Amino acid sequence: MRNMVNKDQVAGLAKQLKGSVKQAAGKATGNRRTQAEGMADKVAGKVQKAYGDVKDKVKKAF
Repeated sequence: MRNMVNKDQVAGLAKQLKGSVKQAAGKATGNRRTQAEGMADKVAGKVQKAYGDVKDKVKKAF
């Protein structure tokens, strides 16, 4: 059986990456707002990925 990744896991990882880039850009330019937005995007991505992980585990259990 293949290890499939669901759309929430992928979207969550993408948000985390976007947040990391945004946070780094904010840090590099001294823009605290952009840095904070990046941190928020990273957290949102982690939450969405965790939701996808749980959804995947439930699906595999049945």
